[in-house]
Amino acid sequence: MSVTVGLLVLLEAKPDKSDALGEFLAQGRSLALDEPATVTWYAFKVDDQTYGIFDTFEAEDGREAHLAGEIAKALMAAAPDLLAKDPDIRKVDIVAVK
Repeated sequence: MSVTVGLLVLLEAKPDKSDALGEFLAQGRSLALDEPATVTWYAFKVDDQTYGIFDTFEAEDGREAHLAGEIAKALMAAAPDLLAKDPDIRKVDIVAVK
């Protein structure tokens, strides 16, 4: 299995929603497990207001399926309540993997 593409998503929580955003992301793991084309999925915390998601896929079709999937739908539904601004969603190409 070789990953070629990924997503880096940066999220800024509203001042009083940091813990709620962290809990929301932790719950996202169960949805990621149901996505066969998602090779890896990480949710992480940068600081008190900034969180992120990094995931990888073997090919573009897996990435597009993920962007149209349940995690993306849940994030967009929760965004007005949890996020200070729109998610910063960046498509990335994987250069090297260990």
